[in-house]
Amino acid sequence: MQFNAGDLLSKIEYPDDLRKLQAEQLPQVCKELRQYIIDVVSQKGGHFGASLGVVELTVALHYVFNTPHDQLVWDVGHQAYGHKILTGRRKNFHTNRKYKGISGFPKRSESEYDTMGVGHSSTSISTALGMAVASKYKKEKNRNVIAVIGDGAMTAGMAFEALNHAGIANANLLVVLNDNCMSIDPNVGALKEYLTDITTSHTYNKVKDEVWRLLGKISKFGPNAQEIASKIENAVKTSLLKQSNLFESLKFRYFGPVDGHDVDRVTKILADLKDIPGPKILHVLTQKGKGFKFSEEGNQTVWHAPGLFNKDTGEIIKIVPKEPQPPKYQDVFGHTIVELAEMNEKIMGVTPAMPTGCSLTFMMEKMPQRAFDVGIAEQHAVTFSAGLATQGIVPFCNIYSSFMQRAYDQVVHDVAIQNLKVVFCLDRGGLAGADGPTHHGAYDLAYFRCIPNMIVSAPMNEEELRNLMYTAQLDEVKSPFSIRYPRGNGVMTEWKTPFQKIEIGKGRKIKTGDDLAILSIGHIGNIVTKAIKELEKEGISAAHYDMRFAKPIDEVLLHEVFKTHTKIITVEDGCIIGGMGSAVLEFMADNNYSAQVKRLGMPDSVIEHGEQPELYAECGYDEKAIAEEVRKLLRFKKKVLSA
Repeated sequence: MQFNAGDLLSKIEYPDDLRKLQAEQLPQVCKELRQYIIDVVSQKGGHFGASLGVVELTVALHYVFNTPHDQLVWDVGHQAYGHKILTGRRKNFHTNRKYKGISGFPKRSESEYDTMGVGHSSTSISTALGMAVASKYKKEKNRNVIAVIGDGAMTAGMAFEALNHAGIANANLLVVLNDNCMSIDPNVGALKEYLTDITTSHTYNKVKDEVWRLLGKISKFGPNAQEIASKIENAVKTSLLKQSNLFESLKFRYFGPVDGHDVDRVTKILADLKDIPGPKILHVLTQKGKGFKFSEEGNQTVWHAPGLFNKDTGEIIKIVPKEPQPPKYQDVFGHTIVELAEMNEKIMGVTPAMPTGCSLTFMMEKMPQRAFDVGIAEQHAVTFSAGLATQGIVPFCNIYSSFMQRAYDQVVHDVAIQNLKVVFCLDRGGLAGADGPTHHGAYDLAYFRCIPNMIVSAPMNEEELRNLMYTAQLDEVKSPFSIRYPRGNGVMTEWKTPFQKIEIGKGRKIKTGDDLAILSIGHIGNIVTKAIKELEKEGISAAHYDMRFAKPIDEVLLHEVFKTHTKIITVEDGCIIGGMGSAVLEFMADNNYSAQVKRLGMPDSVIEHGEQPELYAECGYDEKAIAEEVRKLLRFKKKVLSA
């Protein structure tokens, strides 16, 4: 499928083509690039507002800098659509986030212009600094390294760690701070207020404008330029009546703020900064969703990734199913924590910048004093929750499974070793879909199962999620408790049943069977149920056990399984190494049982992006694949069965 690229954009395959244009043509390139993103995303879906907000910045960066020789590092990557279009992927852009298509994030194996694969936030400055230090070591004098980071991503500790190092590394690094007051939800915290103060300070901006006027003349001073620039900077600090600048205190040269939608201005500023050595930061003000009036005027959180929409009317296209659909697991969490908090005044909710994504917004709206968005800071979220727990609070810390990887040390050191009762609700467990490998919740069953004191659970449906949450907050539970569930809808249209306590470490037998036993954990058990029903038509009798807990695993149930079956299949929507299937094998070895055990789960490889059913099939545990594994284990042939 081809989309109209416009007169100028259609001639740009790579940045070299862009750099052949006259500077006065850049506004038209920006207009065509923005429209191209609108045209494609409205029909194909994907992230939206972030890329529209950096169109001018993207064009200016590739126009001024000699990419890919000059290294451009994007943070997160939600905003890199324009970058992809300008770097050889315009004709394939309609495959963005589709199975076997291009990635929705920068990806090193996809293009030499993608200098770093990203998806999680706040990594750009560290990466770019590493590149800049390496360039300095190799004596590459004409190579620039640029990190583009949003003000939301700047709230993470890792960004400040990198700034702290960069200030003394004396490497040629430019950090572009894309300030739009948004990540997915509105940004929170003191940094947001600080940046607002900078952008609204008339005194500060008046002096900085004068600095720009003087710096524009620096080249005339020849070899004394650096000394003069230093004097100007010192004068600025004095003239601002001791108004401090966070970035300058970290030994960065701070420039800005500037209008990020004025491509002429941004281009000229970048050209000036290109010749200034050392660490420097350019503060650029942008608007998420810029140039699409429905995004500018509407809820920017909605327009972060709106799905399909009518570009002319702004109507978001929703496919209305004929029958009532089960709720999303995240919404079940959101409603349930409110119910539980109304019953138990000790409960609080914590999330690192994902209140809409995990539906903690319900609690934040109803009980704002008991629900906290701590910014993009997973490590802080966990240890903050640990601090709450020391005072008798029951924190429900909701973090996406793949994001929890970033706070693993805090889970071990600050929670588990001290046996503090923190309830971890891991959203997006398993194959997350179009976001791809940076967002697949592949490892949580394995990496939590090996931690002492940790309870590791996964509900098969909405009712089980509610009951696990209810169980976790009971006074009798004294240990950290993790509950993982997938992205997307559950299976029950009637799910608001009365709470029931679940015995910790207790699984359940869903169905008896004579030929073999299938053990599953979590939502994937519903696919197992479908596969078993199809196998019944062929005369195959399979028992089904929902393990519920990977730790402590139900040993009573496992004794029953191994005493009654010699052929066993385990199924989990997680990595094959170290997960629930591994726990079953360990039990078998420890208790001297003998059986044929086939484990199904994510293979020991990186799983790319695609729709969940496509990825289940690729990994070998969709309905058809499970049924085929049963046939193989029983040594049945389709022809024999049909006969």
